[in-house]
Amino acid sequence: MKTLKSDSLKRILISGSNNLYNHYPEVDALNVFPVPDGDTGINMSLTCTSGAQDLQSLDKSASIYQVAKAFSHGLLMGARGNSGAITSQIFRGFASVLENAKTIDGLLLAQAFRAGSESAYKAVNKPVEGTILTVIRESSHVLSKKVDSGTSIDKAFEILYKAAQSSLERTPELLPILKEVGVVDSGGAGLVRIIEGMYLASIGKFVNKAEDKTPKNAQKAAAAQMEGEEFGYCTEFIMSLGPDTVKKPFNQKITTDWLSAHGKSLVLVVDEDILKVHVHTLTPGEILNYAQQFGEFLKLKIENMTEQHHALENGANIEVTQDLVKKEPEKKYGLISVCSGNGLANMFNEIGVDNIVDGGQTMNPSSEDFVKAIKAANAKNVFILPNNSNIVMAASQACDLVAEEGINAFVIPCKTIPQGIVAALSFDSETTPENNFKAMKSSLKNVKSGEITYSIRDCEIKGIKIKKDDFIGVYEKDIICGTSDRNECLYTLVGQMVDDDSSLLTLILGDSVKREEILPIKKHINELYPDLNIDIKQGDQPVYSFLVGVE
Repeated sequence: MKTLKSDSLKRILISGSNNLYNHYPEVDALNVFPVPDGDTGINMSLTCTSGAQDLQSLDKSASIYQVAKAFSHGLLMGARGNSGAITSQIFRGFASVLENAKTIDGLLLAQAFRAGSESAYKAVNKPVEGTILTVIRESSHVLSKKVDSGTSIDKAFEILYKAAQSSLERTPELLPILKEVGVVDSGGAGLVRIIEGMYLASIGKFVNKAEDKTPKNAQKAAAAQMEGEEFGYCTEFIMSLGPDTVKKPFNQKITTDWLSAHGKSLVLVVDEDILKVHVHTLTPGEILNYAQQFGEFLKLKIENMTEQHHALENGANIEVTQDLVKKEPEKKYGLISVCSGNGLANMFNEIGVDNIVDGGQTMNPSSEDFVKAIKAANAKNVFILPNNSNIVMAASQACDLVAEEGINAFVIPCKTIPQGIVAALSFDSETTPENNFKAMKSSLKNVKSGEITYSIRDCEIKGIKIKKDDFIGVYEKDIICGTSDRNECLYTLVGQMVDDDSSLLTLILGDSVKREEILPIKKHINELYPDLNIDIKQGDQPVYSFLVGVE
């Protein structure tokens, strides 16, 4: 096959997406740290599935560029995690050089992947070698050197695939932590699986999605939980609250707790007497019946996400929309925070954040989730608190997307919940967006962050030996202790974080911490640090027993 036409390109892209889906648990298992958040594979797979889904809606007459553009757009909207966001940028660059192409030969294919590499590097503020960036750069460079006008498409993909494999094998030499742990880069591994699927399709071995993806451990279960969120019904509504003499009084905390218990990916915004809700649920009727007791619906929208998922096989896509009134006046400011746990959501609501995106370390929201949340905020200027380094890129891409609609959205690069809390407290509704951005970003350096979670495997990192199911203390980005005693691990972590300048310790409790444990913990820390103010909050976050902030 000397050239690719649009229908062949479509099959090759879907084959690449399917191949990654079939192998995402293996990619997840390459997580450097032994914590239960190895989600690179599922993030990249969901990103690619979004791209493949967009391809299904294309007419058979679509051009080469329209195929590449549709896949790129789907990736961009579905991008989750840093590796998913980088993957979307690779295929964004890939599509950019095909605008006037009627077919693709080996030379143009090489040019497209080189453009993809350049686009990915530009999207990352501080590129790190030994990652997915290295794999796309080195493999696309080898392809450019080896192809000529006579190179067939299948040969070009073979060259790219073999070069990507070799680059992946070298990643431990470029990133010392990979070598220490004995793994290759997970994002790079995901990209190799995509390229492998594309190569197999080019030689007539199209990759179909495997049917059985049953999780077999806690790590895969977390991935399945995330994937499961894409199913059911995306339910959105705007309603006018009250009056109290006719309807049941509205309580934001009670409503948030109820909706969180009956759905996922909750976004709830209250603006005076207007309530806006976005939630993923299996029972939309139950959601609407509950909400109706508080007022009258102004706008309803229900999307069947299960049918959207099946679009990869049959093209189904169901959307029911009902617009009853015009959009209410736009606010000056809106604040969005990412967190997982009713306690954390309530905490952010109490300090002025009016829009919560459900997610965190083991459940990264997509760029489209952020776009929806930004629009739901209905504000001219929106600040996003991602509270996780792996969410920043997807949030940033969403900001670029809404900029075209005149919305100024800013990402405050907070990487932890304690940083997000400090940033939210630094917001001032009376000053300019620029001053707010500077003040909120500057506040991040005033807090130290730590966390207690558990290990999913035996390992040794920087001389610290850790057994499976041990508790792990993480200070900023470093594992500093591992032990079977959770409280001992907490006290060791706090000891590393507190110094003579420390005045406040904030301890946020996860859903695994029992109420009767709280007082003994606080008493022990008080004995160790009698001059330290201690603020204990119920976060209800999964996976992380304690989130620790020191100011």
